[in-house]
Amino acid sequence: MQDNATEVTAAGIARLAGVGRAAVSNWRRRHADFPRPVGGTETSPSFALAEIESWLRKQGKLAEVPLRERVWQQLSGHPEGPVAALTHAGCLLLLIHDRPTVWLEVSAGSDERLSEMLPGALREVFTPRFGPEPAMDNAPGMNNAPAVNTRPAVNTPDAVSTADDVNPAPPVSDAHVASGVHTTSSVHTPSAVNTHPALRLPTGPELLPSAPLLRGVAELAAELGARQTFEFLLGRHLDANPRQYTLTPADLASLMADLAGPARTVLDPACGTGALLRAAATRPDQELHAQDSAPELAALTTLRLALQTWSTVHGAVGDSLRADAHPRLRADAVLCHPPFNERNWGHDELAYDPRWEYGFPARTESELAWVQHALARLKDGGAGVLLMPPAAASRRSGRRIRADLLRRGALRAVIALPVGAAPPYNIPLHLWVLRRPEKAPAQPEVLLVDVGQFAGEGRGGPDWRAVREAVLDAWQAFGRPGRFAERPGLARALPVIELLDDDVDLAPARHLPPPTAADGAEQLTAVREHLGETLRLTADLTPTRADAAHPARWPLTTIGELARGGALMLRTGGNGGHARVPVLTDHDVLFGADPSGTLPESEEEAVLTEPGDVVVPVLGGGSVARVIDATTGGAALGRNLVLLRPDPAALDPWFLAGFLRGTANNRQASSYASTATRLDVRRLQLPRLPLDEQRRYGERFRVLDEFERALRHAGRLGEQLVRGMYDGLTDGTVAPD
Repeated sequence: MQDNATEVTAAGIARLAGVGRAAVSNWRRRHADFPRPVGGTETSPSFALAEIESWLRKQGKLAEVPLRERVWQQLSGHPEGPVAALTHAGCLLLLIHDRPTVWLEVSAGSDERLSEMLPGALREVFTPRFGPEPAMDNAPGMNNAPAVNTRPAVNTPDAVSTADDVNPAPPVSDAHVASGVHTTSSVHTPSAVNTHPALRLPTGPELLPSAPLLRGVAELAAELGARQTFEFLLGRHLDANPRQYTLTPADLASLMADLAGPARTVLDPACGTGALLRAAATRPDQELHAQDSAPELAALTTLRLALQTWSTVHGAVGDSLRADAHPRLRADAVLCHPPFNERNWGHDELAYDPRWEYGFPARTESELAWVQHALARLKDGGAGVLLMPPAAASRRSGRRIRADLLRRGALRAVIALPVGAAPPYNIPLHLWVLRRPEKAPAQPEVLLVDVGQFAGEGRGGPDWRAVREAVLDAWQAFGRPGRFAERPGLARALPVIELLDDDVDLAPARHLPPPTAADGAEQLTAVREHLGETLRLTADLTPTRADAAHPARWPLTTIGELARGGALMLRTGGNGGHARVPVLTDHDVLFGADPSGTLPESEEEAVLTEPGDVVVPVLGGGSVARVIDATTGGAALGRNLVLLRPDPAALDPWFLAGFLRGTANNRQASSYASTATRLDVRRLQLPRLPLDEQRRYGERFRVLDEFERALRHAGRLGEQLVRGMYDGLTDGTVAPD
């Protein structure tokens, strides 16, 4: 069976041919035999992949396409949509992962034979991994489920949706999809259980259109491995639909799992793509319970967890507040990144729900409903960690519930994260650490931590190593017997009685005075002395008087010509990588900062910088170029950056970087066709000069760069000194004379 049903867009054709989209538009106009669109819209048509490949091959334009790119094109153009295709691919990869020899037998022969035999082979994997397949109706016997939910991850036929079924309105988190599945009555009881498990065994007719894709996926798995292949395909799908998904960063997920501690049974009631459960899955004897209101995410997460761990996975579809799939579960740990600021969370129909042990949440307090849901699913002494908006710690409408959580010892810690820790990145989110109380503590205390000081300068996020060390050190010290030693400005254990006022405000910043300042005056003196030294260095580095010269008329070349001639190598920043190294972002280059970013983990090869490379941002319209030195070499190249690696026998790197910064040079190489100016690095010009002359210019450019960095450092020190003086004068730690 030929893969005639798979469609590809103009962007996909450009990737297949290794050209720009403009070239594809030209081919459509100039070649009468170019394949006709078979779908899409007038402005964004799609074409049959088989016809496009045939035409490109006939024209000699088909580039050597990596296998992973071909498989992605088949998946993204699948007639049933990318989500259905990705689900089928995940099922196959689980079979290859668990029973590779079975796949070899199934794949022999025609596509029709493959689709007939594959469901039976998959059942042999599904049953030990997810349990026996249940009846597809909501039988009354489901109410007699055992105390620990053993519902397998098998869904009803309509549970796996296509991309068109995904609700694009508010983005879903790694723990959340905005639209819910409402299947309960107005009063929530243990019998009102959502019986839609997450993953359904596909049938032969459903698998037949996916047969060419599945063969390609199996070939890719032989190259990358089954786990890595699914991560690559899922990552590409998430990147292609960024507005639908808001992911929980891996570093944050790891921190939350560590705060919860070792656990055999773990629940995430709003699991999204499973980042939190992946972080918590550290041993094979665990049971992972996942639920999400988006059918496609619940299915994909069930497959992802089964591929990434040897734990037993119980996946379910449904809104956990309205249709809890695990009403009798008592987990060791609950991890959750719930939806924020939801008004339609079930306030009216859940008024008498037994989960509201600490008070009935107001309509505007959906986050406190998730907190109590987590506590209701924990065993006595079990730990929960939830990512919360900062307003949940101080809104007056939630003060009574917060007070009861404190009195009974259920809320153990509130941790203020740095800006940029998780979406929305402009808000410093909080972590709430819960413990289901076995008995009321005699003198309850709560730990307040603020690690906002570890926010990163760039857009790559905070200093996660510092955040992790500070948070875990404070949390472990809080759990030890004896009095907690306060860390000024960072962590403090407060008796609950001190917080039980009219507001019950738990925002850590309000209860943690800054680390002033018994030594505040001494610190300001040190900053002042450092500023003085920097200013003296800046004066020494000030460029000498500029002598007038006649305008030069050099012969010019372009970066593109130099790259074609082998004088330099040109690389662009990637979208992922398997190397866990610091990432140089465009923000770092623009502001002279150290590498501060991160890249999504994938099997894509990251571009690593070397000393002597020249890095150029392509967005923003600024004339900036940075020469990589020994301290920043080895960092991965981030997005929107181009790396130029000159041949030292042909080009001096400082000469190259200096001329690339010319204003006129940047203007002629920039596109002003849109509000976001983009630099075409290949069009930047350089004079053709002998290497000795290049080095003479390069030395002058290097000194200018050193002067610029000294100015920038002096500015930061000046801001620090001014802020410190204001703070010291206003809090009484610095005398006015």
